[in-house]
Amino acid sequence: MTVSTALSHVRADDASQRHIPVLLEEVVAALDLTGPAKVIDGTFGAGGYTRALLDQASECQVMAIDRDPDAIAAGASLVASYGGRLKLVQGQFGDLGDLAEENDFVPADAVVLDIGVSSMQIDDPMRGFSFRFDGPLDMRMAQAGESAADLVNTMEEGALADLIYRYGEERRSRAVAKAIVAARRIAPITTTKQLAELISTVVHLPPDSIHPATRTFQALRIAVNDELGELERGLAAAEKILAPGGRLAVVTFHSLEDRIVKQFIADRSGETPGPSRHMPTAQPRAKTFVNLARKAIVAGLVETRANPRARSAKLRVAERTLAAPDKPSHRGRG
Repeated sequence: MTVSTALSHVRADDASQRHIPVLLEEVVAALDLTGPAKVIDGTFGAGGYTRALLDQASECQVMAIDRDPDAIAAGASLVASYGGRLKLVQGQFGDLGDLAEENDFVPADAVVLDIGVSSMQIDDPMRGFSFRFDGPLDMRMAQAGESAADLVNTMEEGALADLIYRYGEERRSRAVAKAIVAARRIAPITTTKQLAELISTVVHLPPDSIHPATRTFQALRIAVNDELGELERGLAAAEKILAPGGRLAVVTFHSLEDRIVKQFIADRSGETPGPSRHMPTAQPRAKTFVNLARKAIVAGLVETRANPRARSAKLRVAERTLAAPDKPSHRGRG
């Protein structure tokens, strides 16, 4: 099957599931798979990248990871259709190193990560990710642990304001937190509609701008799912398990995520300033990656018109070198 045929097949399938994988053609081209490669899709979702890669490289095997049990259940039918070349694993991509060891995917020839919430999760009101629908204020990708409602109803006002500012970059974070604390004294905030309407009373934006609740909802989702910590752990794990010449491709959707990926690749490819010449004992970090895209790869006009979600997407790609990763130092305290 050709690349274009495979991509058309994936996009048609995903359209019926209300999910269109972003920068799909660019990701497939960046990984450049040949032969019996072992690939890890750390963010399976609706399976868009997984299917495209399996269709493009007839000998490759894919281990696809997702923390959401619904995504794993929905993808079960794909396992049989690819004749044993696909293995689905429920778990977090931050643990992809351990999961790869357990499933005999080390060394891996490629790792792909599509960071953020999937359209399937956003479009399900019961998952509580979106202010477009009224539903329980949940936002848990793994459907376990502390929910967004827990944070909103229990966090101290200052800590809540800091969270909204740090992860949502919301300038009115203190006003939002104050309004939340005042409202919850009367009754708990339990639905997405309650929270969105409350935020709209203190965040006022032009009619053609984003919804006033956008940044706060983003902040809560990131905090509930530890998305930035998960990304940092996933990148470090990929560094350890990729074979020399193996490719890492990461798609992000907002500046906080992209900053982490950009800094990681720059640091590991020797593009950040070295230690001071006044510190001769300091050893430079090993160059474990080659940066294959000096600037982030972004979607073209055709894709952004067809899929507005692609407008904010950025793809960064790096190739693993022969160098061994630096071992973390453990210094005692006191």
